[in-house]
Amino acid sequence: MARNTPTDSFILIVVGFILLHIPVYFCEDDHRYVACGKAFRCANIENISYPFWGGDRPEYCGYPGFELDCNSEDAPVISIQSTKYKVVCIDSSERRITVARQDLDRDICLTNPQNSNLDFNLFNYVSDDKNITIFHDCSSVPNVIPLLNQFNCSSSAKTFGFYLVGVVDIPLGITCDSRIMATVNQTGAQVLASPTGDPREVLRETLASGFSLQWTAYNAFCDRCTQSGGRCGSSSNQSSTRFACYCVDGSHSISCNDKNNNNNSRQTTLGIGLGIAGAVLAGIGIGWIMFLYRQRRKQRGAQAHQPPPTDLPTPSSNGPSDPSYHSSRSQTVFGTESFYFGAQLFSYAELQDATNNFDQSRELGDGGFGTVYYGELQDGREVAVKRLYENNFRRVEQFMNEVEILTRLRHKNLVTLYGCTSRQSRDLLLVYEYIPNGTVADHLHGKRAKSGVLSWSIRLNIAIETAEALAYLHRSDIIHRDVKTNNILLDNDFHVKVADFGLSRLFPIGVTHVSTAPQGTPGYVDPEYYQVYQLTEKSDVYSFGVVLVELISSLQAVDTSRHRHDINLANMAVNKVQNDTLHELVDQNLGFTTNRSVRRMITQVAQLAFRCLLGDRDMRPSMQEVVDALKGLQDEEFNPEKVEVLDVVVQGGDVGLKSNATTPPSSDSSVTDKGIGSSTTSCSW
Repeated sequence: MARNTPTDSFILIVVGFILLHIPVYFCEDDHRYVACGKAFRCANIENISYPFWGGDRPEYCGYPGFELDCNSEDAPVISIQSTKYKVVCIDSSERRITVARQDLDRDICLTNPQNSNLDFNLFNYVSDDKNITIFHDCSSVPNVIPLLNQFNCSSSAKTFGFYLVGVVDIPLGITCDSRIMATVNQTGAQVLASPTGDPREVLRETLASGFSLQWTAYNAFCDRCTQSGGRCGSSSNQSSTRFACYCVDGSHSISCNDKNNNNNSRQTTLGIGLGIAGAVLAGIGIGWIMFLYRQRRKQRGAQAHQPPPTDLPTPSSNGPSDPSYHSSRSQTVFGTESFYFGAQLFSYAELQDATNNFDQSRELGDGGFGTVYYGELQDGREVAVKRLYENNFRRVEQFMNEVEILTRLRHKNLVTLYGCTSRQSRDLLLVYEYIPNGTVADHLHGKRAKSGVLSWSIRLNIAIETAEALAYLHRSDIIHRDVKTNNILLDNDFHVKVADFGLSRLFPIGVTHVSTAPQGTPGYVDPEYYQVYQLTEKSDVYSFGVVLVELISSLQAVDTSRHRHDINLANMAVNKVQNDTLHELVDQNLGFTTNRSVRRMITQVAQLAFRCLLGDRDMRPSMQEVVDALKGLQDEEFNPEKVEVLDVVVQGGDVGLKSNATTPPSSDSSVTDKGIGSSTTSCSW
C-alpha cells in the first residue's frame, strides 16, 4: 500500500481548510440584520428604533422622512415639510410621536412667522389635538372684544398679538399683519382657554409641551417582518424607496418567510452571488485536487506492480452539458406608439413594476369598481393606477367606457388620463396623473382636516372649480354619476381635479334620461333616482348640493353617530335652512360669527345648496346656473355692498326663494371657543 508523502499531507490540509471555512462564510448573519436590531439613543431619548434613523444609526435601518438630528443635547429634532420640530417623546407601541415647533419653543414673537404643513403620507393628526391661531402685530382692540389672551411683542402699546383656540378668522374691528396656525394637545387647549399669568409665557410653554402625530411607514409590513424574526428598514434605488425586511440570510420584501426574495439590495445580491461563485470555484478546485490525488495514487500503485505504460490517456473532463435557461420578460403587447382612443397603452408588467407589485401600502383609495395605487413610471412620472376588480362582470364595459370618455375630454379641472392596458391584459388598468394633495374629503373631515388650511376663500374656489368641471361634462353630454368630496382631488395649490369616471355613462343625444340600476354613494344619490331609476344631469346637481353643504359644515354626508334625523347631511341642511338655524350647521372656524362678509356668502351658498337639494329635480338649477351664482359670490367678496341675499320662503309645503336687498344683521362680535375633547395620551421612557 502506498504511503502518504509530504505533498499528499499538504493537499489534505488545504482541502480541509477550505471545507471548514466555506460554511462559516455562509452562516454569517447579514450585517444589516445585525445593525438594525440595535435600538439607538438620540439626544435625551433612548431605545429608538424603526422608522427613525440618524446619529450613528444607518439610513437603511429607518425610513425616509424620519431622520433625527441628534446633535442637540436638549432633544432630537425632526424636519417635516421643511419645518423643524423638537421631539418631546416617541411611543413606538402606539406609533405616536409628540413634537413641538422648534421656532415657537423659543419665543412666540417671531420676526417672520410662517405656517407649517405636515407630510400626510407619513403623519396624521391625533383626534384630540386642537388648532389655535396666533395673530401678530395687531391694532387696538374694541371694548366689545375683551381678549384675555393678548400679549405684547414690543414696547409699543399699539402693536400686540393674541391667540384664539379653534378660531381661524380675525374678529371684526381688529387688523393684524400676520397669523399662523399651530397645534396643541387637549390639555394645552384647556390651559389656553382660561390662561393664568403672562399670556405670552403661557402660550410658549403650552406650545413647548407639543402635540401628537400618528406615523405611517409600512406599519403592516413591519409587523409581519418582526413577527418572522426580521428587522424593519428600507432599500433605495434610483427611482424609489421601498420597505425592506432584513433577515439572517439577507434582505426580503416583507417577511423572512418570503419564498421569493425580490427586494434584495444590490449589495446582498452581489455578496450572495460572489459567495456562490466562490463555492462553485472551490468545489471545482477541490474536485480537481482530489482527482489528481487519486490519479497519483493509481500511478504509484501501477508503477509498483507493472512496467510503466508507453502511452497514458489524458483524463477526460467532459461531463453532461449544463441546461440553459431562458429568462422571459413580459413584453408590451402594443408598442409605445399604440394608442386606444388616443390613450397610450402600457404593458401589465410595466405598471406592476411601477406600483411595486400593487403594494398595499401604496393604495390611494378604494371605490366600487376598483382600487387606486400610487406608482412611478420608468420615465419618472408619478401616476395613479386604477385597477378594476376582476370579479366584476361589467368591468370590461366600464373600462372601455372610461377610456373613451376621458380621452375626448379636456378641462383644467378634470383629472388627466395618461393611458391604459389593453382589454386582453391580465388586469384592466387605467393610468392617471397623480394629484398629491389628497381629496376635499381628506381636508374637511379626514386625516388632513386638522391642518386648518381650507379657509372660506379656498372652499369657495373649490366649489366654483368643481361646478365648472361638472358643467363642462354636462355640455359634453356626460353625467358623472358619483359626485362626492372623495372624488374631488386637490393639487398643491388647492386647485380642483375631478376624478373617477368609472360610473359615468355617455349621455345619448336627444334622450332626456338614462334608465339604469341605482349606483353611487349613499348620502349623495338623488332621491328620485331610487324611485324611478332615471338618471339626468340634475342628479349630479343634487350630489353637488351635498358637496356644498360639506364645504360649509365640514361634516360627512352620512354619519350614524349623529341624531337619527341628522344622519343624512342633506336632510339636516334642508331642515336648518328652513328653520333659520343655519348657525347650527356651519363650521364656526370659517368666521361665520365673526366676519360679516363671510357670514353673508356662506348664507347664500347654503341657500344655493338648498335649491340643488330640492326633491323635484325640475326645480333644481342647472350646473351652469350654479357656476354663475358662485362666481357672482366670489366677485362680490370684494364688493359686499352689492350682495343680494336670498331668503327661503316656505308656505303651505311649497318652497321658494325671494330676493332681499338688505343685508342680514351682524352677529355678536364676541368670540367663543369650541368645546374641547378628550385628553391626549402622553408617553414616557
